[in-house]
Amino acid sequence: MKIYNNISSFNQVDKPIVTTGTFDGVHFGHRKIIDRLNQTAQKFGGESVLLTFSPHPRMVLFPDDHGVQLLNTMEEKIHLLENAGIQHLIIQPFTKDFSRTSSVSFVRDIIVNQLNTYKLVIGYNHHFGRNREGSFEHLKEFAPLYGFEVEEIPVQLLDDVGVSSTKIRRALLNGNVQQANDYLGYNYSLNGTVVQGRKIGRTIGFPTLNIEVKEANKLIPKNGVYAVQMMHADKLIYGMMNIGNNPTISNDTSIKIEVHLFDFNYDLYNCDVEIQLLSFFRDEIQFNNLEELKTQLDQDKFHIKNLTQKNSAL
Repeated sequence: MKIYNNISSFNQVDKPIVTTGTFDGVHFGHRKIIDRLNQTAQKFGGESVLLTFSPHPRMVLFPDDHGVQLLNTMEEKIHLLENAGIQHLIIQPFTKDFSRTSSVSFVRDIIVNQLNTYKLVIGYNHHFGRNREGSFEHLKEFAPLYGFEVEEIPVQLLDDVGVSSTKIRRALLNGNVQQANDYLGYNYSLNGTVVQGRKIGRTIGFPTLNIEVKEANKLIPKNGVYAVQMMHADKLIYGMMNIGNNPTISNDTSIKIEVHLFDFNYDLYNCDVEIQLLSFFRDEIQFNNLEELKTQLDQDKFHIKNLTQKNSAL
């Protein structure tokens, strides 16, 4: 997959089959569109082109109150789109000036003049241009004037999947990890750097990796204990993760992500890791002392280890 950091750097290709959108999550619904894009490119002897934006438009349009919680960092999205078979990925910087592009200018200057689009494939209820003024009806009018085709993925096809980024975010915030993973078609993950912690866990036999997530707007699921997995040296390692503020040992209300990996004792300080969430196990609890906490962690480990062993045997 070739990556372009703005529209103007895109190299002309033969018969570009184009789609555009934020594609946060690159979930099953998105992949219906991408599959159609790739099939169309193959049918016409063209190449698939996906135009997306960074940062998320809401962050620019509503800088003080955007409320955006991203399912993917850009790095994660690039990986997922490449696996989905996209041949050309354009990441256009989304600025205030760009947001003022009218729907007519977007079609004429970008879709036609810069991308030389052969066919445009979009999901239903797609809007574009300043104040989201452009719609599929506008595209049907513009297409014959500017010499490209346009196809809207039928509402029935996407409704059959029943997936949206909003549904996935809601599931994760409610602790419904397995439902979110089903919608995504892969395990939701948290990517970050292992940083120094308070090292209290090791004093009770539960050393942890303290994860600092790279993307400030990455969605952090509901507080609690999770079954997780991580790849290390081409080996799948299972473990348990706590998201929360550790009320038993601290009055600090900031959210921390701590992972205890089973049968693992490597030093990963300052290393980047990807923690994949498998299931939600229980809510975070405040205990009276460290001994009570250790007893609960022993029980958590026993049950989660059995759960992951069953999963690995499937």
